[in-house]
Amino acid sequence: MASLFSFSPSSSTSFLSPAKTLKPLCSLRRATTLHLTRALSANSLSSPETDTPSPAIQSFWQWLREKGVVSDNSPAKPGIVPEGLGLIAQRDISRNEVVLEVPKRFWINPDAVAASEIGKVCSGLKPWVAVALFIIRERSREDSPWRLYLDILPETTNSTIYWSEEELSELQGSQLLSSTLSVKEYVGSEFLKTEEEVIVPHRQLFPFSITLNDFMWAFGILKSRAFSRLRGQNLVLIPLADLINHSPSITTEDSAWEIKGAGLFSRDLLFSLRTPISVKAGEQVFIQYDLGKSNAELALDYGFIESRSDRNAYTLTLEISESDPFYGDKLDIAESNGMGESAYFDFVLGRSLPPGMLPYLRLVALGGTDAFLLESIFRKSVWGHLELPVSHANEELICRVVRDACKSALSRYNTTIEEDEKLSEGGNLDPRLQIAVGIRAGEKKVLNQIDGIFKERELELDELEYYQERRLKDLGLVGEQGDIIFWEPK
Repeated sequence: MASLFSFSPSSSTSFLSPAKTLKPLCSLRRATTLHLTRALSANSLSSPETDTPSPAIQSFWQWLREKGVVSDNSPAKPGIVPEGLGLIAQRDISRNEVVLEVPKRFWINPDAVAASEIGKVCSGLKPWVAVALFIIRERSREDSPWRLYLDILPETTNSTIYWSEEELSELQGSQLLSSTLSVKEYVGSEFLKTEEEVIVPHRQLFPFSITLNDFMWAFGILKSRAFSRLRGQNLVLIPLADLINHSPSITTEDSAWEIKGAGLFSRDLLFSLRTPISVKAGEQVFIQYDLGKSNAELALDYGFIESRSDRNAYTLTLEISESDPFYGDKLDIAESNGMGESAYFDFVLGRSLPPGMLPYLRLVALGGTDAFLLESIFRKSVWGHLELPVSHANEELICRVVRDACKSALSRYNTTIEEDEKLSEGGNLDPRLQIAVGIRAGEKKVLNQIDGIFKERELELDELEYYQERRLKDLGLVGEQGDIIFWEPK
C-alpha cells in the first residue's frame, strides 16, 4: 500500500556485493498474477457451504453503519472475493468517484495510541512499535472499542515474514531471503527492547502474555495494511478502507486516496478513497498499491508477485573499501556527487544500467596510472571524466568484477531458470511456492542481463575511446583517424 518505516541492515565491506539485501523497508516507495491476499482465508470469511460473509464481517459492517461511517446506500461493502475479503461495488461506480470516507475518530495511528491508556508509556517508542503494541493489546481486550475491526484482521498472509523454514528454503540464494531474514531479525530486536523497557515494567497495562509471534503479526498487519503518504499521516490503519485489494491491471496511483476536511465549518478530517477506474455493480473495487515496488518488495510486504517483467529487480551494492589507498579522495568525490562510501543500484529486467552506476564503478576501480584523476586539480571535473571510459585497464576491471559478482550470485541458487519455468508451467503450485519460483527466476534473469551487458562491453574494450585519447583530441593533437599529429619544424 505504501511505506511505513525503514531500517538499514549492516552493509558489506566488499568492493561489489551482489548479495546485499534489498532495502526491505525502504521508504514504503519502491509482481504470476496474484492479487493481494491480506484478508483471512475465504473459508473463515464465509459461512460453511455459502458465500455469505461470516458473522464477524456482518457485525463489523453493522458497527460501521451504527457509527454513521456507512449506510445501506454506500457505493461498496465488504464481500467474499478470490483474495479472501475485499470491497464489492453495490452499484455502478464511475472513475475517480468516492468509494468510502472514514472519519479520523476511526483511524488507528500514533495519535490514537497517545490518547489511549498506554499513551504515556509508548511516547518514546518508534511510531510503528507503538501502534503495533496498541493493536496487540486491544485484540486481547474483550471490551475493546476496536473489537469488531480487529476480529476480521487476518492471522497471517503470504508475506515471506510468515513463511516456515522449509518454505524459505525455496528462496535459497535470493535477495528476498536475506531481506526477509533481516526484517525478522529487526522485528525480533525491537520486540526484546519493547518487552524489557515497556511491557515488563508496566504489567498492569499488559496483564497478558505478549510473544514475538504477536509482534510479528502486528508488524505484518501494519506493513500490508497501513496507508502512508498522507497529509501529516505516515502510519495509519483505516478500518474498511484497508480491505481494498490490489490489481496489476491498474497502472496508475493517481490520488486513489487522500485526507480532507469533513466540511466547510468542521475541523474534523476524513480519509477518502476513490476508485481509479469505473466499476460495475457486483465487481470488486481495486487500486494499485505501488508501481515502483519490485516483486521482492511486493512479496515481502503483501505476499504476492506479478508477471510484469519490470517487477523483477536485483540490487547491486558498490563500496569504496577503507583499505583503498585513495579511500579519502574517492569518498570526497563520491560525496560531492550525491553518493557515499556505499551505493546501491537497482537493476530492472529489460531496462538499461541505473544512472550513476558506471561513474561510481570507475571511481571505485580507479588506481595505478589513472590515479592522477584523483588529484585536487581535477576535483570539480572528475565526475564528468568518469561518465566516459577512463582507460582500458579501468574498464576491463569493472567488467570483470561485475561479471564475477553475477556468476557468484547465480551459483547460490539451487535451481536454473529453465527448472523454475518448468515448475511454473506445470501449474497447481502452492501460492508460496509460486512466489518463490517467480522471485528466484526473476532475479536470475536480471543477473543474466547484467552479465550480458558487461560481457558485451568487454568485447568492445578495444574500440572504446579513453580519457587520454579524448584529452589529446581536445588539445588538437589527434587527427580524425585517431593518429597523433606531429609538427615539423620550419
